[in-house]
Amino acid sequence: MKARNTRVGSIKQELVSKSREAALAAVQVFNNPLITFKSEMFIVNMHIAWTYLLHAHYRSQGIEYRYFKELPSGRKKYDKTKNGAYKYWELERCLNNIESPVDNDTANNLRFLIGLRHEIEHQMTSRIDDALSARFQACCLNFNDLIKKLFGNELGIDRYLSFSLQFTSLSDEQTGVMQEYRDILPAHVTRFVEGYDGDLSDVEFNSPKYAYRVLFTQKTASRPGQADKVIEFIDPESEAAKGINITYTQIKEREKTKYLPKQIEKLMQDEGYPKFNITKHTNLWKKIDAKNNTKGYGVQVVNTWYWYESWVSVVRQHCQNNKKKYQ
Repeated sequence: MKARNTRVGSIKQELVSKSREAALAAVQVFNNPLITFKSEMFIVNMHIAWTYLLHAHYRSQGIEYRYFKELPSGRKKYDKTKNGAYKYWELERCLNNIESPVDNDTANNLRFLIGLRHEIEHQMTSRIDDALSARFQACCLNFNDLIKKLFGNELGIDRYLSFSLQFTSLSDEQTGVMQEYRDILPAHVTRFVEGYDGDLSDVEFNSPKYAYRVLFTQKTASRPGQADKVIEFIDPESEAAKGINITYTQIKEREKTKYLPKQIEKLMQDEGYPKFNITKHTNLWKKIDAKNNTKGYGVQVVNTWYWYESWVSVVRQHCQNNKKKYQ
């Protein structure tokens, strides 16, 4: 038992180490002025970083994160590649797990990057770095917060990184171009961004964990001793902050699909889980406190609670993990 615990701890440490290395590589590549393929490489490296981080968490908690099928005997048959390697959960599967340590806003940010990766992985893109950098910055901050929360402050990557310095200033013409991302992004990426953002509530869209937006201003103070930093933080209620939001491209909010419990019951039964019913559904959401508003699984309208697609994904995964019980 001691040898096994030592091995589990060793693998966890290796996963955490690789996770940090991938995150550092993502930021270093993005800040490298000689690289023009920034966004694509950032997304791939951060995808790896988050996957390893969640694998390390699940291993530390004793949660199985390999794909398997449960045999009639009750034994597990693990899915493997043609070369005999185990198939581990991908990032989205890690996020969908009930025990995921990732909060709703951070998960929104990661699912955005996953979707963006699907859009650009087989097509050449250009000039998307500035238009989407707020999402990338949020991804970095979220990663740093979670790795410290799960495995200790000493594993944070913030002490290795700082704000990148620029050799050019931004003209009015340049800032105008940056604000009009529709003229920057390829059409298929624009459609993805607008569609994804449109499915978020105002609270989710404006969360700094989804997109970290910073206002840059030229220094106007002239007296010695005053703040002399590249970035200045201002009160959002101050006169200086008024009007900032009007420079953002407004995206029409689209109503998120909502489900009643009966609809979810029928949906699961149609997908091959006839023994899943309202009682099982109620027990599941109570077990994980799914109606807690901070989790973003649904919303109450007047006196009726409606579930979002994100909750349906959790229920579906629960049924898949308990096929013998519900089929």
